[in-house]
Amino acid sequence: MQTLTVDLGDRSYPIYIGPGLLRNKELYSPHVKGRQVLIVTNETVAPIYLDDVKSALTDYQVDTVILPDGEKYKDLDTLNMIFDELLDRRHNRTTTLVALGGGVIGDMTGFAAATYQRGVNFIQVPTTLLSQVDSSVGGKTAVNHPLGKNMIGAFHQPQAVIADTDTLETLPLREMAAGMAEVIKYGLISDSEFYLWLQDNVAGLMSGDDESLAEAIYRSCENKADVVAQDEREGGIRATLNLGHTFGHAIEAHQGYGKWLHGEAVGAGMMMAADLSKRLGYLTEKDEHDLLRLLQAAHLPVKGPKDMSCDDYISRMAVDKKVLDGALRLVLLKGIGQAYITSDVPRDLLEETLMAYGAAR
Repeated sequence: MQTLTVDLGDRSYPIYIGPGLLRNKELYSPHVKGRQVLIVTNETVAPIYLDDVKSALTDYQVDTVILPDGEKYKDLDTLNMIFDELLDRRHNRTTTLVALGGGVIGDMTGFAAATYQRGVNFIQVPTTLLSQVDSSVGGKTAVNHPLGKNMIGAFHQPQAVIADTDTLETLPLREMAAGMAEVIKYGLISDSEFYLWLQDNVAGLMSGDDESLAEAIYRSCENKADVVAQDEREGGIRATLNLGHTFGHAIEAHQGYGKWLHGEAVGAGMMMAADLSKRLGYLTEKDEHDLLRLLQAAHLPVKGPKDMSCDDYISRMAVDKKVLDGALRLVLLKGIGQAYITSDVPRDLLEETLMAYGAAR
């Protein structure tokens, strides 16, 4: 097992990474405040892993809520299923929620924890590559609105992240690929050495090589923990973690949540960000080609849906969280490992990028 710390002073918390962690009660008990625990999971994960987590929590009153699976259920109506269980089972403000699942479960459980009785503790137990390397770390919690992704939420840090790498053995290839988008993102925004390592090791990662996956998860979490420690509430550098996300969120909202996985949309979005960075004179043709090859090797799309127009993207991007005072802010690249944030992108270059990689052709 490897351990990292997200350094937030008296709210710091550990990230445990390794095989066979789900049943390890010693990882849970220091982070459970009271006697009550609610495990939040979904219909796909529960039959596989719920009993393992319950076996680590036998010293507590353990209740469970099993949500429908999928991004389309990441909404306020489904969120109420968590609150219904908490209230029905009379959970008090010392309760601890446990998020057992992927990014959707983690986001919804975290948001429920942030708002139930004005804030209770929660533990992240991510079971997908995307959630282990990204969404479980950093305290962003939210649900979607039909007009925009993650528009209703709160910052609420977990007490711990328990990333059991054994859970990746049951992950479908499409979900593994979606997680790889976030892994590649860390190399692009701040870690060029890691990016080169990914180019050399992508085949092993996609085939499920344990040693390669453990390294990728550790390096990704290390990068994210460092950024979150510097900028917990996204007032500055943390926004660079959204590379490709403004384009990607537009795809998800336009297509209908769940039709494109989040990582798939981010993969195409990163390709658009790289192309726009090249048009601005920062990336080379080789940089763009290398990223295209890496995304393809990770089984990720490199272009957006064929039925989206430039206007579709721009109208969706206009309601993105990163819009500030009416100006669209994009995360772009001045080089591999050098992300920056800008509101100064010529409209004609943006449209050229959308026509090349995003919009209807």
